[in-house]
Amino acid sequence: MEKRQRVAITISVPPETAQEYRKIAKAQGETISQLFREMFELYKEERLKEEFYTLQRYGARKARELKITEKEIEKIVFEGR
Repeated sequence: MEKRQRVAITISVPPETAQEYRKIAKAQGETISQLFREMFELYKEERLKEEFYTLQRYGARKARELKITEKEIEKIVFEGR
């Protein structure tokens, strides 16, 4: 059976932030580490969403520049698959 491995990471925050962080973890019934992992996953999701929206805006701008309709875009996408 494979062991789960963990790596300790040290971060420094102002005392007020540390106090608030501990308070939130306690209120959620989580450890500080669990709260950090959850926050990090949310951060990664937000970054992926922003990347998607950036690409979406780029695609929309290009479609407007090329005067391509939605139907034409669908055709191009499905031809590429």
